[in-house]
Amino acid sequence: MILYTIVPEQMIYPMDEAVYTTQRVVNCNGADLVVAMGPNQQYEIIRVMSTDPQHYLQYEPGQQIWIH
Repeated sequence: MILYTIVPEQMIYPMDEAVYTTQRVVNCNGADLVVAMGPNQQYEIIRVMSTDPQHYLQYEPGQQIWIH
């Protein structure tokens, strides 16, 4: 089936609620990041929620970070 729509895919096929329960928003050096717990007590960046372009040069989705 092909859908011709301008509606984002996430609204048509929403993710399972369990995916969102593992994510949290943290502030790292002034940048708000959506992260998910990864292996070895590391967090994986899911989304950078900052409006500062410098934060996008420092953090990127998929990057592993440690949060104290």
